[in-house]
Order: sequence, then structure tokens, then C-alpha cells
Amino acid sequence: MSESTERRHRVVIVGAGFGGLFATKALRRADADITLINGTAYHLFQPLLYQVATGILSEGEIAPPIREILKRQRNVDVRLGWVTDVDVDAKVLSVEAPGIEYEVGYDTLIVSAGASQSYFGKDEFADHAPGMKSIDDALELRARIFGAFELADLQTDPAEIERWMTFVVVGAGPTGVEMAGQIAELAHRTLPGQYRHIDPRKARIILVDAVDAVLKTFGDRLSTRALRQLHLLGVEVELETMVVGVDATGIEVDTKRGHQRIESMTKMWAAGVAAPALSRRLAEVTGAPTDRAGRIKVEPDCTVPGHPEIFAIGDMMALDDLPGVAQVAIQSGRHAAGQIKRRLAGKQTGQKFSYFDKGSMATISRFSAVASIGKLHLSGFLGWLIWLAVHLLYLVGFKNRVTAVLHWAVSFLGRGRSERVATFQQAYARAAVRAYGDPFERRKEEATAGSKHG
Repeated sequence: MSESTERRHRVVIVGAGFGGLFATKALRRADADITLINGTAYHLFQPLLYQVATGILSEGEIAPPIREILKRQRNVDVRLGWVTDVDVDAKVLSVEAPGIEYEVGYDTLIVSAGASQSYFGKDEFADHAPGMKSIDDALELRARIFGAFELADLQTDPAEIERWMTFVVVGAGPTGVEMAGQIAELAHRTLPGQYRHIDPRKARIILVDAVDAVLKTFGDRLSTRALRQLHLLGVEVELETMVVGVDATGIEVDTKRGHQRIESMTKMWAAGVAAPALSRRLAEVTGAPTDRAGRIKVEPDCTVPGHPEIFAIGDMMALDDLPGVAQVAIQSGRHAAGQIKRRLAGKQTGQKFSYFDKGSMATISRFSAVASIGKLHLSGFLGWLIWLAVHLLYLVGFKNRVTAVLHWAVSFLGRGRSERVATFQQAYARAAVRAYGDPFERRKEEATAGSKHG
């Protein structure tokens, strides 16, 4: 009997976000060997990253280990690494991990590598305005936010105090609104009375976006309510304002009033997303078209044109103008898994992916959120209860739900923040890594240079 008939079908899934993880779990009883490749050893519950950045939750509560989640699924091999290339003819992936490179073969490929932060061609902004896409981003922002109050307390110049106590959030979508609201709660509710030389209530929180409404995709009614709540929290909302420059001590904007500079030591970026490098590479080798964000324009069944063995799902796919939200990733992951199971069973495939919109929601402050679910538009406390229930439902693992509830109780019922530890290393690691370089790459270069001289 030949090797090809002896071995089981090989499914490789790239990315352990919502799409990749739910696709993997949906294949738990499939007659296939699954390899799950991810750049980290954990699954990230990205919608709650802002709560790590503002001291409500710890990173462990929103990032459970992948191996622990899948420990009972015997047909999965979890591997650390970043896919750098795809050979669609040989059906082989090239993968890099710290200090090692390897290859993985596949029969069916699901690519769900998520999205990266987009600075709209101004990537240098990231040095001074971290995004909100990873645990590293959240920990850096936490160190910068809490560190800003500490350093403001040491200043004697009023202008320097104001600069340290001015926080600018770029992007008025859900992440930006949630960040601005939580920083305002920190300044006005959690920190007052803890400093001898400054009043945290005098902090300025400025929310900036080029669009003309906050939470624009939620509709006029909820957008207006969110704007009103932000104003009640003391957040300054600057709409139709384009960011044209970011440096260490401030941000440059163009507004209807003209060009302005906002002096601020702490900036964060929550505007715009782009497809990852793997999306561009996959498009190159398959000849698949992409949209302006670099997402692959897939067939109705989520396969890459001309390659029915490759599925692009979640944030990597462009299909029917679907938004880059968790539910799209979850449902497209399950759809891809369903198609694979049908193929293995010898059934007809190619069924169109049908997305069921379960709505959108965003918190603004404690006990206040907006939720758009079909024709139902809720705000205030009722919207917050729905937000709470949905996020508890999708938090992976019983332990994570219990500890999250305890920390929410501390933050929402009381005035404290359970996770305020921030280090100098967290605040400046990004710049240090860029200056110091990748240690594994440097060792390889040193070894190569040594072998040449030897």
C-alpha cells in the first residue's frame, strides 16, 4: 500500500485566534491530523486587550495557553512559529520560530493569521503611539499610562505636568472609545487621593479621529449616546481631525480650525487595520486578488480562487464587505471545518459561507455600554449587562471566567484596579528590541561570520 493511502489527511491551520481555534475545535472528531501553527503559545481574546492596558485584567485571563485549551483533542499537533512562505505546488509551508526554521506539509490549509495595526503608511508613528493588537502592546500601554501619572507627580513645571497628564487616543471605533473611557475612569475615579503633588482629575483624555462620528458603524442613535457619555466622563472628542505627525512629546493634527499640536507624552493608536504579510505572500503565490487592506478576495465558500484546498478566513478574507470582528472569524472557521469534514466524507462541497450577524457592542465606562443586535439598539446599563454576558460566554476556560468576574467586581463595584504593576522594561522594550536587534538572528550572523574566518 502506498504512503499516500496509509497516512491520514493533513490539515494545517495557521493562527490560533478566533478563526483558527474554532476551526481546530470543530475538527476534533475528523479523520485527519491537524497541525496548528501560531506565533505565540496562547490564544488571545483581543476584545479585552484594553482592560489589560488599563489595569483591570491580567494578561493570563485573556490569553490562555493553546495547549491547555486543546489538551483533550488528540488529533492536534500545536507548533510555535510564523509562516513565512507557502509553496502551493508542493503544498509545503516554511515556518520560523526563535532560533529555528522548519517546514510543514499539508493536504488542506486554513489560513487565519488575523490582522495587524495599520498606520496608513506612517509606520514610524508606532514608536510613540503603540497599537492594540497584542499582549506586548497592552503591557507597554499599561506601563506608559500608569507611568505617566508617576512622572507627572515628580514635575515642577506646570507645562510638563500637563504634558504628562494628557492622553491621546487615535481612533473612535470600539477599541478607541473603550480605551478613552477607561483612562477617564482611572483619572476621575480610581487614582484621586493617591498622589501628593498632582490631581489626576485634571488629566486630559483626547479622542481623535478623521471620521465625523464615534462608533460610526453602530448607527446615529447609539453613536450620539456614546458621544454624550464620553463627554460626561470628561473625554474631549475631536472628530474630522487627521493625525499628520507623532513624536515623543506630542501629536500633530489637521482640523477644520487648521493645523494644531497637542502636547502629550502618552499616545495610543486604535485606528485602522491591515492584512498581515502572510496575506500578501499567499496572494502572490496563488494569484489571488486582494482588497485595499491586503485581504484576500475569496470565493463564496472561503477558499482562495483556483485553490480549493486553501481557505482564508477571518480578518484575512475579503467577502461580502464583512467586518473584521470576532464573530466573522468564528463562523468562517467553523464553515471551513465543515467543508473539510464534508470532503473527507465524500460529500459535495462548495457551499457558500453564510454569516449570521450577532451584533456589535462596546463599553464606554462602568455600567455603560452600547449594543447593536439586529433591530435592537441598547445603551446604558442594559447594554452593559449584555456586553458582560457575551464576553463571559466567549472567554475560554472556567478559570478565566471566574477570575475575570472577580477583577471586574473590584473595578466596577469598587474603585481599585487589580493589575497596576508596570515596569520600565515593558514601557521601553519595543525601542530596545529595535535598537538591539533579534538575538537569534544576531547569533546566526555571528556564527556565519565565525565559520568564514575559521
